Amino acid sequence: MNDRVTPDGKTAYLESGSGTPLVLLHGFPLSKAMWQPQVDALAHAARVLAPDLPGFGGSKAFDGTPSTDAMADRVVEFLDALGIKEPVVVGGLSMGGYVTLAFARRHASRLRGLILADTKAEPDDATGKANRDKAIALAQSSGSGAIIDQMMPNLVGRDTAASRPEVAEELRTIASAQTPAAVVDALKALRDRPDARPGLRAISVPTLVIVGEQDTLTPPAKSEEIARGVSGARLVTIPGAGHVANMEATDKFNSAVLEFLKQIE
Repeated sequence: MNDRVTPDGKTAYLESGSGTPLVLLHGFPLSKAMWQPQVDALAHAARVLAPDLPGFGGSKAFDGTPSTDAMADRVVEFLDALGIKEPVVVGGLSMGGYVTLAFARRHASRLRGLILADTKAEPDDATGKANRDKAIALAQSSGSGAIIDQMMPNLVGRDTAASRPEVAEELRTIASAQTPAAVVDALKALRDRPDARPGLRAISVPTLVIVGEQDTLTPPAKSEEIARGVSGARLVTIPGAGHVANMEATDKFNSAVLEFLKQIE
């Protein structure tokens, strides 16, 4: 892994390639490591940057109250630390998608394009918030491994679980390496995130929405809602993939991103 840290010491990241900056934001409770297949494969088409979100991997924790807005602001600090002032393509999966939507709302002038993968625009309802609180208690009492154990049955699609168990094991390894503090902070941010649906119509940059056909955590209907809400958005559904489509169906995911990047050159 081409692991680096920004000059300000706040953010660890992977980088490869040159050209249009493509910033990839990881899901929960993972790290930049989940994007290694894209960092390797997309380097010929873009300057691929995969940062660790606050507290995860090698990045410093939140400066204040955990929130998806604060995560989006940290991405701006990351770009500034690298001297990247030009508009960038930002892509996020699951939690990374929530942060991407926050970035679009708060920093629209920094955007050249959006990629929203296996995510949704709506906030947690009362049941969802209660489940986040239960997960916080579990992480505090039993650690990060307990969280990924709880999530694993729904994290990959049934086809991946049956034919590619190594994907699930890699996800388990990445997640188990995260600190309980990072997991708890992220759960608070996810629990309290705002409703992103009202802001979808304001998005004016090219947008690609990707979802695994077998995603049960953020089902295809949630991606369809985003695609309907963002003017001109393109929706790609990947057969046989679940919630972590970039790792479960890497070639199909990368092909969709490459085609998107060509369209916005």
